[in-house]
Order: sequence, then C-alpha cells, then structure tokens
Amino acid sequence: MVVVTLQRDKCIGCNYCAEFAPEYFRMSKKDGKSVLLKTIDKKGFYTLKIPNAEALEPCDKAAKACPVKIITVKMI
Repeated sequence: MVVVTLQRDKCIGCNYCAEFAPEYFRMSKKDGKSVLLKTIDKKGFYTLKIPNAEALEPCDKAAKACPVKIITVKMI
C-alpha cells in the first residue's frame, strides 16, 4: 500500500505534482494550490491510501520535484 500525504497550506502552486502524477493531483482553480484527489483535510494534512504499488513511482516523482517538500510518500 502506498500512503501519500500533502500539506496543502504550504503549497506555492508550482504544478509539478499535477504534472508528474495527474491521476492523483490537480491544481485548484479556486486558489491555485495543489489538491490530492479523494482526500479530506485533517489539520492541514491530506492523506491518500492507495492499495496498488503502481502509484509509488508517479507520486514519488511528484514528491521529489516539489520545491517546498510538502508531499510525502511511504510504502507500507
């Protein structure tokens, strides 16, 4: 299982996450910040649990490309 977490409040809107992992990230038209799809806010952290390992590579690329390092990706 892949666990992806986004600290949305710190997002600067660079769009790298949506570029590298478009099936998991989108840019909000409302405020220009990243949105981790199919998640809810828990104190500024958005977490997505993905059962298949196929999500690891694109989400890991998105996390490494993020200039403010607000995306974490773990394999559990």
